[in-house]
Amino acid sequence: MYPLNYIEPVFRPPSEWKSLILQVTNGCSWNKCSFCSMYTDEAKKFRPKNIDEIAQEIITVAQSGLPTGRVFLADGDAMMLPFKRLKQILELIKLHLPQVTRVSSYCLPRNLKNKTVEQLTELQALGLKLLYIGCESGDDQVLNLINKGESYQSSVVALNKIKQSAIKSSVMILNGLGGPQFSNQHALNSARLMNETQPDFLSTLVVSFPFGEQRFAENFTNNNHQPFRQLSQQELFKEMATLLTALELDKTIFRSDHASNYLVLKGVLGKDKAALLQQVHQAQHQPGSIALRQEWERGL
Repeated sequence: MYPLNYIEPVFRPPSEWKSLILQVTNGCSWNKCSFCSMYTDEAKKFRPKNIDEIAQEIITVAQSGLPTGRVFLADGDAMMLPFKRLKQILELIKLHLPQVTRVSSYCLPRNLKNKTVEQLTELQALGLKLLYIGCESGDDQVLNLINKGESYQSSVVALNKIKQSAIKSSVMILNGLGGPQFSNQHALNSARLMNETQPDFLSTLVVSFPFGEQRFAENFTNNNHQPFRQLSQQELFKEMATLLTALELDKTIFRSDHASNYLVLKGVLGKDKAALLQQVHQAQHQPGSIALRQEWERGL
């Protein structure tokens, strides 16, 4: 355990479980997405951390002697920090933790609006190798309903900047985000976004509401749409089949193995597309012949 004082709760991608979590901001600067309850505590009100405090924490980790190969910059969107501050942080990591091979962070598309490809390339050279982008959907109507504050086009611009700078991108899409009414267009336009930008990694998980879905559902009724309901297991499989069928990716590593998913899918798109679709079709038409998570196993 690293000897740092965190402002709890702290979230990270599952693949960063071995990384040093360096909290360079607290909370999320946007914090308006109706599906998200990660930063609702008063203690998680957004603020950047002072650079002197960050420097001292990096030095503390260096002096601890604990093995540190990777660093994840927390909290929700550390990439909203100005280029100069991000450069300072990466230089401090390089100075005091020269053994670190990868620095990563969550990233909202809007975080890159005021950052150039040249600046991102410089950050990449200093160690920033991977950005996790919660696109959630490629459908503008769904994005509006969830208060994402992003669009298909803003995601395209951000993902293309990341690719041009040689930073790797890991994109997340939320299955079931549009409910039954928008399921088809959510899947098709999410695939269109992925096809246009060709991310390095793509993951899907099922939208869930551990604190209730009232806040999320209000936007559907307030905009005169059908009342929102979560997709059934079979509806989720149908949406996944639509997404996979429409995806035309060259060498994107695909994962649908989050605890929220009934069906675990892993492969590389496109070479494994047919095999992945076969698994989904098996879950649709022969559910007893393929391993599916039970409700109690889904870590929502």
